Amino acid sequence: MSQNAFTSFARETQYQPPPDSRPLVASTSAKPSWFASSPQGNGLGAETSYQAGGIPSWSDSYGGGGGEEGPEGAVNEWETRFGWRVDIEAAVAYLLGPISALLVLVLETKNDYIRFHGYQSALYSTPGVVGLLLMRFIFPRWLWIMLLLGFIGSVFALAFRAFQDANSSSIGHGGLIRYHLPYIGPLADRWVGEE
Repeated sequence: MSQNAFTSFARETQYQPPPDSRPLVASTSAKPSWFASSPQGNGLGAETSYQAGGIPSWSDSYGGGGGEEGPEGAVNEWETRFGWRVDIEAAVAYLLGPISALLVLVLETKNDYIRFHGYQSALYSTPGVVGLLLMRFIFPRWLWIMLLLGFIGSVFALAFRAFQDANSSSIGHGGLIRYHLPYIGPLADRWVGEE
């Protein structure tokens, strides 16, 4: 390239410095950080880092890629396979005993909170139903009905507790609270962790 052509090119294309980064402006209608439906911030994830106690969302950096979308299959703890609310789906795991527990475990593959309640429901309600069926022939009818009502009440209490814990105000610790039944809860938690 000749000197004359280079000077003519330099005259026509003036150097323009890159634009300044946009200032961080606080939004007046900020959504809670646990809803990942709309990307927030500059994509660096500094204020919603899991290390800072935040819940990762799609706008967070996965492996230093900046504002890129997360890897395929990345899931936050509020996402379910069918798009249903976490609290309702966790409570449904208890309502029909072993049937709903099995359905939740087969159909829900994304959310560990719901799968935990599915395992806990299966481990609690299956022996309970089998025991009630056997007690039907051993105990008098009035006592069996009292045991049945007690079992149904305990299942509804567990469903309410799963619903309530998903809506708990102490979620600031970075996750959904799991209510563990003695012996059964830690086993269900371990099974979810091993998946």
